Amino acid sequence: MVDSIAVLDFGSQYSQLIARRIRELQVYCELFPWDAPEETVKAIHPKGYILSGGPSSVYDTDAPYLPAYVLESELPVLGICYGMQALTRALNGHVAPSNQREYGMAQVETLLKNPLLDPGTQQVWMSHGDRVDTLPEGFKLIARSDHSPAAGMWNEPRRLFGVQFHPEVRHTPGGMDILRRFVINICAAKTEWTPESIISQSVERIRQQVGEQRVLSAVSGGVDSSVATALVNRAVGEQLSAVFVDHGLLRLNERSQVEAAMRPHLGDRLVVVDAEAKFLDLLHNVTEPEAKRRIIGESFIRIFEEQARQLGQPPFLVQGTIYPDVVESSAPDRSKAARIKTHHNVGGLPKDMTFKLVEPLRYLFKDEVRAVGEALGLPHDLVWRQPFPGPGLAVRCLGQLTKERLDCLRGADAIFTDELVKAGLLNQKSNFEGATGSSQAFAVLLPVRSVGVMGDFRTYQEVIALRAVTTDDFMTADWTRLPYDLLARVASRIVNEVKGVNRVVFDVTSKPPATIEWE
Repeated sequence: MVDSIAVLDFGSQYSQLIARRIRELQVYCELFPWDAPEETVKAIHPKGYILSGGPSSVYDTDAPYLPAYVLESELPVLGICYGMQALTRALNGHVAPSNQREYGMAQVETLLKNPLLDPGTQQVWMSHGDRVDTLPEGFKLIARSDHSPAAGMWNEPRRLFGVQFHPEVRHTPGGMDILRRFVINICAAKTEWTPESIISQSVERIRQQVGEQRVLSAVSGGVDSSVATALVNRAVGEQLSAVFVDHGLLRLNERSQVEAAMRPHLGDRLVVVDAEAKFLDLLHNVTEPEAKRRIIGESFIRIFEEQARQLGQPPFLVQGTIYPDVVESSAPDRSKAARIKTHHNVGGLPKDMTFKLVEPLRYLFKDEVRAVGEALGLPHDLVWRQPFPGPGLAVRCLGQLTKERLDCLRGADAIFTDELVKAGLLNQKSNFEGATGSSQAFAVLLPVRSVGVMGDFRTYQEVIALRAVTTDDFMTADWTRLPYDLLARVASRIVNEVKGVNRVVFDVTSKPPATIEWE
């Protein structure tokens, strides 16, 4: 068992980012509901605890509270935002409403030398309406801001810390240093969480789960399902068969690309199903995105069940579900956060499904998945393919789904991707500070018509929106500042080469408040 940190989730949309940042430090971290059974949390043998933020007030009726076992463990504790307030109340300090809600950038001044915070003043991200106004006994005040007299606190002998701000978000530039000091220096956790250790543990868990039984894998061609399939193949070999469903919602030439990438690894254990007509018929006149996802999720399962009957009825189904899918869908094991949208492979699965799921990537972030894929020896082009939603173009073709509209979207998306690749601006490792490369980029067809003029004639056609984001974790993202001449070239090609489009717009919204996908 590698060293680990337990994060107790009080419902913040940033909670998963805490786990993500700890993983960046190559220390295993797991996120638990704040009220998870004590034995479940202790099963990972944590070296310390981090308490997340949350939307509640500690004085609300039925407000989340700090479980007694955390302090009884005598391990280091770091409370973040609501977590600091929960720690304060558990130790008989006092929390009160702030005179002014503090949301966004703030300056925090370190008041006392301590093992967690740098001296001086630093920029941080605040998001709170309550504040600590009386520290618990035994704590020292270590930081303040204009609207948080107690922006940081410390109990030295008990190794208990609280910060009112969010070190896990990129808007706190020194946040990683704070988390590193807590995890590595204060908790003394060893950096043993590597792609090789992930593979080793995953293979062992898969073998324990499936034994000698047959397994069916759902392959979409994207990095997530490909890495999940490769992991299961590493674990059980010939027990695995894979099914790729062409649902007619793929990008241009994607079916042939998927077959070329996966056939060398799976041979005749890869089955390709042509289901375009079936899916388009089921989605006819369906425009609501959650309905699309549910229909697609159920239809996938029905096709896999049909294939399973032809392949000896394997009881297990492999899915490339990753942690952001679980978080945004508010799955049962991440139910403290609000549901943002249902992912077809999480909340869109039919209740009467007969498969038992094998999801080796369920608690991995996108960059961890890519690192595992490279360590497994998958082709670079496959590992670094553009992320693509499970429902495919169904959630990028807003409104009615017809073959004509989908073909229009496919053409526009291919042009955008082509120009980004030629400019060297796609799939670059990037960050928020001055980055120009795009981590993910795609086109969206809007159910909006606008007037135009082409060849001296009036047109009344649809609109393509271009979306490009820069991110390193896909949980938060900034819109990519693409060169104007590139955008002009893309727009010109789309309106000239794609039938039915006379206007192109560019999305300049970050995540949050938007999500990366439009639906």
